[in-house]
Amino acid sequence: MSLDVHSTESEALLKQAYDSGITFFDTADLYDRGENERLVGRALKPFRNQVIIATKVGNQWRKDGSGWDWNPTKNYILNSVDDSLRRLQTDYIDLYQLHGGTIEDPIDETIEAFEQLKQLGKIREYGISSIRPNVIREWAERSNMVSVMMQYSVLDRRPEEEMLNHLHQHDISVITRGSLAKGLLINKPAKEYLGYSKEEVERIQDELNKTGNPVGTSIQFVLNHPAVASAVLGIRMSTQLESILTGLDAKIPESVLGELNTLLLQKKYENHR
Repeated sequence: MSLDVHSTESEALLKQAYDSGITFFDTADLYDRGENERLVGRALKPFRNQVIIATKVGNQWRKDGSGWDWNPTKNYILNSVDDSLRRLQTDYIDLYQLHGGTIEDPIDETIEAFEQLKQLGKIREYGISSIRPNVIREWAERSNMVSVMMQYSVLDRRPEEEMLNHLHQHDISVITRGSLAKGLLINKPAKEYLGYSKEEVERIQDELNKTGNPVGTSIQFVLNHPAVASAVLGIRMSTQLESILTGLDAKIPESVLGELNTLLLQKKYENHR
């Protein structure tokens, strides 16, 4: 969706989400070259103090517009936060996240940047967005981060092997993304996904459809883990928002959620362990 053409509709959708009780909004300086932050800032400005705004940093656009490069340095982060604050029309960011991360990063330097921003009052808390176990462990041990955003769904249970419990033990919250598996868990035709065959994906789809509430069951599945604090879901239309809200209101039995854990062999992270 082009923000230039449909920004008014997108802002209205964000306001509808707020009116419906949603108070956590996630974006990134990378998305649409900062235009997504501008949109979120305009939409949420009337009730800024009533919501939690999360954004991300670490991907630097090239001047020629050909793409972006990874830059987790302290200097880049300290400079980038002011651009995000301006676009978001706010004087503080509730949750500032490193948008990725590798074990080769200057991790302590990056942490210093976030800690300095907290002391300056420009951010309230910080975290990382990563699925790399080796990176997450280092950050959990060396920083005061409060959250990790990672992909987690019925079709991607890799975080269950180690990461979810590890973070829970460190009192670090998990924010999930990809919890509807790119639509495979609700309305898209089955296909191979993260090592699962088309037939295995169909098996999960059948079980979710049996509940009569595949959206709500998929979301409640990830929220059921004690480490998970929130699920970030992409919404483009009002009907999608309404479907999610209806799904969350439904009561899914614990037995149903537990059964989903037994249908497929749990995968493990193969890299960055």
